[in-house]
Amino acid sequence: MELLLSDFLILAAFLFCLSITGIFINRKNLILLLMCIELMLLAVNLNFIAFSYFNQDIAGQIFVFFILTVAAAESAIGLAILMVLFRNRGTINVEDINTLKG
Repeated sequence: MELLLSDFLILAAFLFCLSITGIFINRKNLILLLMCIELMLLAVNLNFIAFSYFNQDIAGQIFVFFILTVAAAESAIGLAILMVLFRNRGTINVEDINTLKG
């Protein structure tokens, strides 16, 4: 059985829709919001890899490495901010930390 480009695109669309649904359903927990954003980036990366493979071009796969590097840095910074918020406020609920005070 041979996998087609449409199979990969359907899987990536399903992952992207799942992450959008996760963002809309859960707007309270910051950790789950960060995980949904990362799942969204992985769905886009799957598209890049699929097109790169089927077009026999390496540029899409190289671009994925740059996206993954930026996503790892974004996750590390997001989790660091989340830890500081939890230490200061005692919660990671989005509704409780929506005010910015100096």
